[in-house]
Amino acid sequence: MEKAYLTMKNSGASSITLGIIVLVVGVATGILAIVNGAKLLKHKKEITF
Repeated sequence: MEKAYLTMKNSGASSITLGIIVLVVGVATGILAIVNGAKLLKHKKEITF
């Protein structure tokens, strides 16, 4: 029984850690996308095809 609880504890801890990492990366990616989109919109009059 003890081994099963230890495995569940380790699995839960790693899942929380992975979730936090994914959240931070997702927020950073979203911020970068917004900043780059704003730069493109700001300079769209300068683009000629």
